[in-house]
Amino acid sequence: MRDALRRWLASLGGSPALPLTLDRRRIFVLPTRVGLVWGVALIAMLLTAINYTLSLGFALVFMLAGLGQVALLHTFRNLLALQLRETPPAPVFAGQPAQFTLWLDNEAPRSRPALQLAMAGAAPVDAAVEANGRCAVTLSLPTTRRGWLTPGRVTLSTRYPLGLIRAWSYAQPQQRCLVYVQPEAGRPPLPASDAGRAGLRPQGDGTEEFASLRDHRAADSPRHVAWKAWARAPDLPLLTKQFDGQDGGELWLDLSQLPAALSLEARLARLTGWALDADAAGLRYGLVLPDARIAPGNGPGHRERVLRALALHGLPA
Repeated sequence: MRDALRRWLASLGGSPALPLTLDRRRIFVLPTRVGLVWGVALIAMLLTAINYTLSLGFALVFMLAGLGQVALLHTFRNLLALQLRETPPAPVFAGQPAQFTLWLDNEAPRSRPALQLAMAGAAPVDAAVEANGRCAVTLSLPTTRRGWLTPGRVTLSTRYPLGLIRAWSYAQPQQRCLVYVQPEAGRPPLPASDAGRAGLRPQGDGTEEFASLRDHRAADSPRHVAWKAWARAPDLPLLTKQFDGQDGGELWLDLSQLPAALSLEARLARLTGWALDADAAGLRYGLVLPDARIAPGNGPGHRERVLRALALHGLPA
């Protein structure tokens, strides 16, 4: 019932989708608990003044009532004409908080103090906007599963200046946050299999030639370690052979090559961890899923495509 009422209120004055400007039809005001006590006290004082015909009592009641009216006006104007917009949230891994950033733009020559933004599941955030200024507010939502995370409705409220009146309005962010699969902790090292697709496969069918040596990385194939050089100087760090072209091979991450005993989520978590390992090692790697295939590549753009495919695998569009 309460949610239905909030949806109806949010629809008044048009869609609450961002970006939007708060006009008078979108702003709602009600007395707070302190405001209700204030009103009851004024009524009691008014009845007392009438009963005993106290001129000073009437004056005090009317002065305090006028003060309440002024507070109501200032509370309402603290939200009026405020502009809200959003920026696309950056992808995060499951378990990390999703950050939804909203911008408050104030084109009025007066400041907007004592604002508060709240979203279901997120801790409220206080904010203030200077005259002719802007302010960024970030709301954090916990993430527990991969896929798209759609933010809930945002409530912008204020009780400025006396706390007697609460004014609020609603806004609906449109940007979703992509939640990547949480990488498997303690995962095995990158496989080095020439026969399987889930492993390092020499590039160019054996036509590559040795080019140089570099420092060994944890994700490097044992086949490419310069064991002879290490045997001659065991006190020196391990070295890895590099070949002409790429970094010694291409890595194919194939979901079907992982043990069937693992659940789908566990296999996706392992592939995600391997993709991060391969990216950190500078390898060229590709991805094979039942419904998608990404050719080998490297770099930030390639990593984003692989992580996105893993995060959305098997989920409705």
